[in-house]
Amino acid sequence: MWINNIKLTNFRNYNNEEIKLNKNINIFFGENAQGKTNIIESIYMCSIGKSFRTNKEKELIKFEKEKAEIEIKFNKKDREGKIKVEIGDKKNIYLNGIKLKKLSELLGNINIVIFTPDDINILKGGPQNRRKFLDVMLSQLRPNYMHLLTLYMKTLEQRNNYLKQIKLENKDENLLEIWDEKLIEYGIKIYEYRKEYIEKIKNKIEKIHEDITQGKEKIEIKYFSDANTRQNFLNELKSRRKLDIIKGFTTKGIHRDDFMIYINGKEVDIYGSQGQNRTTILSLKLSELQVIYDDIGEYPILLLDDFMSELDNKRIKNFLDNINNIQVIITCTEKIKLENLKYFLYNVVDGDVIEKN
Repeated sequence: MWINNIKLTNFRNYNNEEIKLNKNINIFFGENAQGKTNIIESIYMCSIGKSFRTNKEKELIKFEKEKAEIEIKFNKKDREGKIKVEIGDKKNIYLNGIKLKKLSELLGNINIVIFTPDDINILKGGPQNRRKFLDVMLSQLRPNYMHLLTLYMKTLEQRNNYLKQIKLENKDENLLEIWDEKLIEYGIKIYEYRKEYIEKIKNKIEKIHEDITQGKEKIEIKYFSDANTRQNFLNELKSRRKLDIIKGFTTKGIHRDDFMIYINGKEVDIYGSQGQNRTTILSLKLSELQVIYDDIGEYPILLLDDFMSELDNKRIKNFLDNINNIQVIITCTEKIKLENLKYFLYNVVDGDVIEKN
């Protein structure tokens, strides 16, 4: 899988830019605030259907313009394709010229794995960051997963609203069973998807991390959920009902799921060094690559936004040794040289992309 062409029109700081990519490693370098990350963002938009940087899509439109467009041509082992995203008063997405009705129709066409400096928050931040990590990857592999998650979150919102009505308006609390049943129905299926994915990550990450750290560190992942069985989820909802009414929201469920990563038996986010945390994230991302490859039979596109600045030369080399035969998009502030690897250079200056090969 690879992208061969990107067209940006009034997107962020780009006027009209066309970028031709190589199947191997593509390095975009330049000073900060020139538009490097905007290229990564445009690819992410065409893969996931939204930005990883903002929830306000108006911010994606160039100042004083009414509409932005992204168009990406891509190749997979069995077909070619084109995705176009229009952002204006509303967002429209087209696949091979046909307007999509649902976001799930976009997911899985361009598979990606993205690494940004903010990804350290997968480890250092709250459980919502780790759930988002799972949600983004699973939505690419299992379009039905996003549908189930949407249904679950709508049901959760309805249950939370009714909890407030019980507290303020003395509504019948027994009616909560209507929403409890739906939460359990959707939640168990979501749990099974997540558990399957975590198990696949487990099977990959141990060897990858051992290679990157040259056998000095042993990595382990543990997944925690309130919905590991139907009966357990039901018991949690019932036992917390009074507390939920007092608080006005649902305190147990798959919306509270989490996973933890351990290095040599210790929680990496608490006891790990900065280098260990960065290496753990790299191992996690490389595991994603392998899981996606096993699932769809080809590697996703790897997006690396300013990742070089966070690693020493040894860790960079150990990482790059693991990404052969994958299209990689790298952004960095300095022009870099990679030994024994085929790569192409692009200099980004104030929204202009200049090939330097």
